Amino acid sequence: IAAKDLSRAEEILAACKRQGIKLLSILDEAYPQRLKNIFDPPAVLYVRGQLPDMNSLPAIAVVGQRKATPYGRMAAEQLGYHLSNRGVVVVSGMAQGVDGAAHTGALQGAMPTVAVFGTAIDECYPASHAGMLRQILRHGAAISEYPPGTPPYKWNFPPRNRIVSGLADVLVVIEARQKSGTSITVEMALEQGRDIFAVPG
Repeated sequence: IAAKDLSRAEEILAACKRQGIKLLSILDEAYPQRLKNIFDPPAVLYVRGQLPDMNSLPAIAVVGQRKATPYGRMAAEQLGYHLSNRGVVVVSGMAQGVDGAAHTGALQGAMPTVAVFGTAIDECYPASHAGMLRQILRHGAAISEYPPGTPPYKWNFPPRNRIVSGLADVLVVIEARQKSGTSITVEMALEQGRDIFAVPG
């Protein structure tokens, strides 16, 4: 162990310090207990903003397709707003469509919202949500299991979904294709024993 090269770890720590990114280990008391209890929890979470106390607050994940209909976006935004005003932390994946609408609604409510990235959190992805991210960081947090500098590899997004559902007590689905990231999230939520609700079309 003493001979192991720690230069990459030191680079990551230096990048986090420069960018104000906090690290949360699975051994830390503040690590979300619900997430710790899933089959394959991330060993480390990278956090920007202020992560709410996920061990004492109720949390609901709102997910759905990127190419959402106007109805789907409206439903997601209204759900995000009303859940937030009733003391619930809204969790979603920061993507276009339903995810972004859920965060938008939650930002108008009383509670912080948590965005789970499928990329590193040193850059906003998608870039079009940069303004939304700034608001989220003022009232909540962005988190990822990927260290700063990780490129946006498409294969990193499906594993992200286990964190979205793992942080929440309940998963709400708004508009999803049969084969999609949302359907993967549903499968993971089922494996995690989460209750799942769907908004009627």
